[in-house]
Amino acid sequence: MAGDITEAGDLYSPYVGLVYMFNLIVGTGALTMPKAFASAGWLVSLVLLVFLGFMSFVTTTFVMEAMAAANAQLHWKRMENHQEEEDEDSSTASDSDSVIQDNYERAEKRPILSVQRRGSPNLFEITDRVEMGQMASMFFNKVGVNLFYFCIIIYLYGDLAIYAAAVPFSLMQVSCSATGNDSCGVEADTKYNDTDLCWGPLRRVDAYRIYLAVFALLLGPFTFFDVQKTKYLQILTSLMRWIAFAVMIVLALVRIGRGHGEGHPPLADFSGLRNLFGVCVYSFMCQHSLPSLVTPISSKRHLTRLAFLDYVLILAFYGLLSFTAIFCFRGDSLLDMYTLNFARCDIVSVAAVRFFLGLFPVFTISTNFPIIAVTLRNNWKTLFHREGGTYPWVVDRVVFPTITLVPPVLVAFCTHDLESLVGITGAYAGTGIQYVIPAFLVYHCRKDTQLTFGHGTVNKHRSPFRHTFWVGFVLLWAFSCFFFVTANIVLSETKL
Repeated sequence: MAGDITEAGDLYSPYVGLVYMFNLIVGTGALTMPKAFASAGWLVSLVLLVFLGFMSFVTTTFVMEAMAAANAQLHWKRMENHQEEEDEDSSTASDSDSVIQDNYERAEKRPILSVQRRGSPNLFEITDRVEMGQMASMFFNKVGVNLFYFCIIIYLYGDLAIYAAAVPFSLMQVSCSATGNDSCGVEADTKYNDTDLCWGPLRRVDAYRIYLAVFALLLGPFTFFDVQKTKYLQILTSLMRWIAFAVMIVLALVRIGRGHGEGHPPLADFSGLRNLFGVCVYSFMCQHSLPSLVTPISSKRHLTRLAFLDYVLILAFYGLLSFTAIFCFRGDSLLDMYTLNFARCDIVSVAAVRFFLGLFPVFTISTNFPIIAVTLRNNWKTLFHREGGTYPWVVDRVVFPTITLVPPVLVAFCTHDLESLVGITGAYAGTGIQYVIPAFLVYHCRKDTQLTFGHGTVNKHRSPFRHTFWVGFVLLWAFSCFFFVTANIVLSETKL
């Protein structure tokens, strides 16, 4: 649950943490990035990708600083509780202990910072896994906490809607192409409409909705129970993901090297900027999962460098994937789910590879859907939870899972435009989680740290962007993004 404080769990090395962070960030958003690149132009896309990667790195360092500040608060409270227990024990001692008591009273009058420096040099060590919801409860007022949960819930709804649409869409593309006149998949010049026939009298959109119904019936019930991703399932899905990405990049490079590249992307096309922005924000999302990722790292001396290295590698990977795609395929032939472009005989001659790439999102997304659904359900419970209260069985086991499952399935029923779903989720809820919440967290945690420990206290995990200017810049950028995306949507709808 987003508001928990838990133990760090099994520790792992910084390099394993680097791999985990890479796997966390590089997900479904990467599969929709090539089309967004082609729509906005390669130069504009590259500049925006690098800038948004930098902004995401800034807010990642904000969250890590807030995690350290939250740990310091918890460590200090434990020290105070331990001291109170010692005081209670000493109250039963003889009067000969009065000298020791006088010494303690003098120590209590010293600034907290001096106590920290002498007795607790690791006060800001990140040892407890303090989730973002708990940090919000520590540093925000009630309104801020509710807004935090509202933002998280909207983002998770968008996530589920993307997943609920991606799986049936991939199945529809592969099965309808395989059973039609073209047994090898989608040809370069083929443009399908939802009203085109798939199997007999069934249209493609009918096939899509049948797959969606089966997907909801098979995976929906997991929302009513507690599930968690096992270590071995995570390893399997990660392995499949990297095999798929590697195969797509190699196939695209080989095709370009042989002179068969069809892509001639424009330098800039600002009409595609809205979706590109949302896709890039979504593709750099990791802030909400940082506590679970960072806390178990055994050595945290160079956390900022580790995060920076991760972002450089991710930028290089996104650039390689997207540039090979836009020069290999024509912009108007790139599909929302990039893997589906490899369902063509002229791209992949081996049928097994074609089906593996075409169905790759089905395997990986299906394993993530129940996990995110349970996370969303638990956030609903936390939002309405009252101290000391419990939910009736019907509310706990029926109402919360139902309101978790039904909205994303309805959205997926109405549209399978993955690029727009990813763009809107990233542009609105993603901007809140990636920019607004980390900026306010770091601002309030710095104020609380100064009040609790005194001015001059140094957080060992403080962000290199420690000046208040950066907090203001991130918030200004977030507001500008909200305004730009909303204006772009309004203008686009007006033209229609």
